[in-house]
Amino acid sequence: MKNTCVFLTICALFAGCQSNKKQYYEKHLVFPEGSTIEQKVEMAAHLTPTPQQLAWQQLELTAFLHFGINTLTNREWGDGKEDPKLFNPTQLDAEQWVKTLKDAGFKMAILTAKHHDGFCLWPTATTSHSVASSPWKDGKGDVVKEMKEACDKYGLKFGVYLSPWDRNASCYGNSPEYNKFFIEQLTELLSNYGEIHEVWFDGACGEGPNGKKQEYDWDQFYKTIQKLQPNAVMAIMGDDVRWVGNEKGYGRETEWSATALVPGIYSRSDSINTVLGLKNKSEDLGSRALLEQATELFWYPSEVDVSIRPGWFYHREEDDKVKSLSTLVDIYFKSVGYNSVLLLNIPPDTRGLIHENDAKRLQELAQYISHTFATDYGKTSHEKITGKEGDSFEINITATTPVNTLLLQEDIQNGQRIEAFTVEASINGVWEKISEGTTIGYKRLVRFDDVIADKLRVTINRTRADFSILRTGIFYANPIIEKSEEAQNSVFTPQECLIGDKEAVEAIDKKIETAIYSDGLSPILIDLGKIRSIKGFCYTPVQEGNTDGTIFHYNLYQSNDGKEWKGIILNGEFSNIKNNPIPQFVTFGKVLETRYLKLEPIEEINGNQKTSIAEFSVVIP
Repeated sequence: MKNTCVFLTICALFAGCQSNKKQYYEKHLVFPEGSTIEQKVEMAAHLTPTPQQLAWQQLELTAFLHFGINTLTNREWGDGKEDPKLFNPTQLDAEQWVKTLKDAGFKMAILTAKHHDGFCLWPTATTSHSVASSPWKDGKGDVVKEMKEACDKYGLKFGVYLSPWDRNASCYGNSPEYNKFFIEQLTELLSNYGEIHEVWFDGACGEGPNGKKQEYDWDQFYKTIQKLQPNAVMAIMGDDVRWVGNEKGYGRETEWSATALVPGIYSRSDSINTVLGLKNKSEDLGSRALLEQATELFWYPSEVDVSIRPGWFYHREEDDKVKSLSTLVDIYFKSVGYNSVLLLNIPPDTRGLIHENDAKRLQELAQYISHTFATDYGKTSHEKITGKEGDSFEINITATTPVNTLLLQEDIQNGQRIEAFTVEASINGVWEKISEGTTIGYKRLVRFDDVIADKLRVTINRTRADFSILRTGIFYANPIIEKSEEAQNSVFTPQECLIGDKEAVEAIDKKIETAIYSDGLSPILIDLGKIRSIKGFCYTPVQEGNTDGTIFHYNLYQSNDGKEWKGIILNGEFSNIKNNPIPQFVTFGKVLETRYLKLEPIEEINGNQKTSIAEFSVVIP
């Protein structure tokens, strides 16, 4: 009887231990109906990434390579009518691409295997609109294969971008037929090139050649990836990796990987996100206020994409517009340092090489990052720190030297928990507040003014559960002094501008922060004052705030008397202007003599009957 009692006591103790063990939720959780905010916060604190998501986050710096028929036609978005014979990059060297990226510290490279024009960089069996119909390597080349082999040689992970929108495929818009066509292309890419680590879909969707709107079968796309490449993460239109919401390269200061935003591949996403008022661009994706309304939560970390040049594909006229080192460093701190992965686009040029200017800037960025983080002045940087809300911990500084950067990393394998923190420095024995922040997540880089201190103190002001800091670090980031910003096009600002029948001085005041709006698709009339030689024009959309009226498709006309008009560009397109609202430089290919220009909107970015413009200028020889 005594032994039986001992056995029952042990069983009871074991059961008690099991009941006190916290439940973790991998990738997704559903809040039980009637959950209190306290219960939701507790559950949110125990939402964790999958092993694939964790491995992806640890890459930190990845590369995009936009390359294809657009490279040879000097366009951002092709229309699918391009002649494959135009594709003949005579010096294409995938090893040069990958070695350049490897030397610059990148851990993965993603290739645009097919963009919206439908031109495939591999010899697909699904269409003749591919490299197999080009003169490059007598139609026997395969860009995907060459890049994958180069990635394997230099130890980079490899990903593919496959555009769901296809402006060439005749079956696009016939949803069942095109979905089958697309899955065949996806199957080729995921079956014939070894391991693929990331599959990148955007949500672009237009009218098909048959005038029908395509409905993508995201569920089948996802199942195809799961079957053929189960270790790959599915990005953007997937539930593994989330688009940050802009193409400027900047993440949020408060960046939750545990978010209430429902991934777009789920049929319920539109209805639930609408009720919550959420979209990729929302500032708040995971606060307690949002948790109160949410019924489910996803581990859905942010990827920040940006191009090293103004455009995404290579354009010779942008050779002198490669982003400055200071801009790229700022992007690095506000992406990788804001709990995101940076996906930096470096487009190979018409030769099939990464241009010298891009390669030089990448090397400068790599040297700057390496130098900045080579010396850690924190004495206990690799010691794990745990605690409760309100707890503080100190980090001793090993040298009497200026510091200006603090690295903090949560142990996200246990969840993302910290909501607010404060940083103080002990200067001559007196504690002074030098910074504060909100979320930390996988990595937070906190920048502050140069200080000479003997230690820093971090106070966790608010957390969702006991916190766990995996690593800290204290560094000094040198200031960057540059001779000048990137060179601009040689432009001329017109003397007079009308939008519809009213003056538009805001469009010619050389201030991109001012703008003018008009109801309806109103033509923009430009007077250069006299007949001038011009080789192009620049339309600058509204940069911030109300972007209604941004022109997507347009006609452009010229006139010497303001009465008789001749078309220069008909049904032109400011490609990707909605996501990347940069100044839109358009060159004519020849010099024109004219006094008047008329920019006639055909379609606004959201299909509204409005027109807006921040600046208009002409490009002169």
